[in-house]
Amino acid sequence: MSGLDPVELTARLVRCPSVTPADAGALDVLHDVLTNAGFDCTWADREGIRNLYARWGDKGHARSFGFNGHTDVVPIGEEVNWSMPPFGAEIRDGVMYGRGSTDMKSGVAAFAAAAVDFVQTTPPDGAIILAITGDEEGVADHGTRALLDHMAVQGEQMDVCLVGEPTCPETMGDMIKIGRRGSMNAQVKVTGTQGHAAYPHRANNPLPAMLRLMDRLASHTLDEGSDHFDASTLAVVTVDTGNPATNVIPTACSAALNIRFNDHHSGASLTAWLEEEVAQVRAAFGVEIDLSVRISGESFITRPGRLSDLVAQAVVAETGVTPVLSTSGGTSDARFMKAHCPVVEFGLVGQSMHQVDEHVRVEHIHQLKAIYSRILRDYFA
Repeated sequence: MSGLDPVELTARLVRCPSVTPADAGALDVLHDVLTNAGFDCTWADREGIRNLYARWGDKGHARSFGFNGHTDVVPIGEEVNWSMPPFGAEIRDGVMYGRGSTDMKSGVAAFAAAAVDFVQTTPPDGAIILAITGDEEGVADHGTRALLDHMAVQGEQMDVCLVGEPTCPETMGDMIKIGRRGSMNAQVKVTGTQGHAAYPHRANNPLPAMLRLMDRLASHTLDEGSDHFDASTLAVVTVDTGNPATNVIPTACSAALNIRFNDHHSGASLTAWLEEEVAQVRAAFGVEIDLSVRISGESFITRPGRLSDLVAQAVVAETGVTPVLSTSGGTSDARFMKAHCPVVEFGLVGQSMHQVDEHVRVEHIHQLKAIYSRILRDYFA
């Protein structure tokens, strides 16, 4: 392979133990590579989070193509369970092992290498922008959001954006994400009156109210899906009293739930529904119920068209696989980029992401760079 080696760059990034929100030098590696290639690099740090903004070409160009990605990774868990060093980037039988090798340091390395080679060999009549954050796997308040705020202040603009997250479920090239479901988390606390389990009439047990509320929520059908989205889902993820005694009715209990929702809903409409359900159970059981909601992102879709066609044609040309256009999966920073410009996601096979012995096939990293390179050539042709 000619030009900047994306495998070597992936290895350098994996060797930085950038467990969110720590950077551990990962963005410095990219800053040096991009600066040496002629990119104008600036930092968009906020609240201790490092974010790198890199542009090749001036703001006066009529068109610009953007890439977005992250270098932070999830924790490794128990290192003893890893058969390979989690930050070693060791390669065996054509496979690189390490936390972040799939999600998504290889994606960042591939689009950085593609961008560097492209501007050095065939300088485009336009601008290429890379917006890379160290805060995607965590709360993500000061990552891509901070980069977008920086762009707004500086008058920077992407015309289109490709997020390099792993998107392929089985085979390299088999899926492009053109949207994502919305995501929200809710915390519920029910407070009653503590008492002796032998005299329940002297207490007000919060558990029956909590169980009734959770059952009402979990058994409710939110929708049957829409044209581009699967059905919305609600999952109760914990119910807890913290009560070790069998003869005490507790004062309070808490629960948490997660909702993934399609374009039939908004975070506001679902919050209103939750509040209505809470009010009904509160009145029926005479308990106090506190509800708090955090909306991680609204559902969105980039309608199939010029951008998805551009990416799909490059995927077919380099892999021979025709990708499915999908909105499945969890959230990504595309939920922030969609307010700035049309955005799609394409990256590696994601089967091992967040797992012990996370790994990526070396040939797939080269293939991904080739796909990104073709996208740039076709976009600026």
